Amino acid sequence: MKRICSISLSVVIALCLIVASERRAWGYVDPGTGLIALQAAASVVAAWAYMVRRRIRAFFTRKKEEPPAIAPVPRPDDSREAA
Repeated sequence: MKRICSISLSVVIALCLIVASERRAWGYVDPGTGLIALQAAASVVAAWAYMVRRRIRAFFTRKKEEPPAIAPVPRPDDSREAA
């Protein structure tokens, strides 16, 4: 647990240093970039729903009770029992 806290603290510190040392970028961002980000988020949600579809389907449907399994009773003239 102590190691995980140490690693996560070092990652947070590294991210803070990266953000603090950022320079201004004189770049151009296309107006369609937001739509691409929205599409990526929607595809992640769709993939998640595809992976858990059985749980979703089970949540909305009722489970039918199965009749108890009864073992077949062997007949006295059954040839499998003769050996």
